[in-house]
Amino acid sequence: MLKSSISRRQLLVGLGGGALLLNPPLLLAQRLLTPAQTLGPFYPDELPLDRDNDLLQVEGHAELAEGIRVQLHGRILDARGAPLEGALVEIWQVDAHGIYLHSRGGDRARRDSHFQGYGRFTTAADGRYRFRTIRPVAYPGRTPHIHFAVTLPGQPRFATQCYIRGEPRNQRDGLLNAIREPALRELLVVPFVPVAGAREPEQVARFDIVLGLTPAS
Repeated sequence: MLKSSISRRQLLVGLGGGALLLNPPLLLAQRLLTPAQTLGPFYPDELPLDRDNDLLQVEGHAELAEGIRVQLHGRILDARGAPLEGALVEIWQVDAHGIYLHSRGGDRARRDSHFQGYGRFTTAADGRYRFRTIRPVAYPGRTPHIHFAVTLPGQPRFATQCYIRGEPRNQRDGLLNAIREPALRELLVVPFVPVAGAREPEQVARFDIVLGLTPAS
């Protein structure tokens, strides 16, 4: 029988439906796959020269980006909860003024030139990724969110978005609420927790992504 190593948080969310208790472990894992969301119109039309995992500081700039700093991390997992190595994780988001890196992503004159706007990280054997970025802000029509894309060798790119738990605008966001099932919608909503003792306002957030893949037998 297949053995599942799903995180406790994901398990508790999934068990919100009593019928799931009767499912085999693999079916339960599949039930908890991260929902896909649109890549959106503002994936950078030109990638920055500096595209590492530190979005707070652009190479050659002494000044850091405006906004609340965030340590964003998580794991890329398959349908059985096993870590995926070699996954290219990309993120992109608006700056503290609600402006994307994309050329049509807002008023270019207001854009924070010290914010990288896009970053990437390739997972090792533990499936972990890590970024330094800012807490996302709202802009007209959208609640705060961070775009994610994950690409594995030989697999199509998977896109989704990460949202802030407790953000009131989540209730009115059309894209988030297009996921009708609350348990699945909650998989995209995570706490952004203040870091105690930080000199500057700083938060930490963990966002795991579970893909519909299983290891080759």
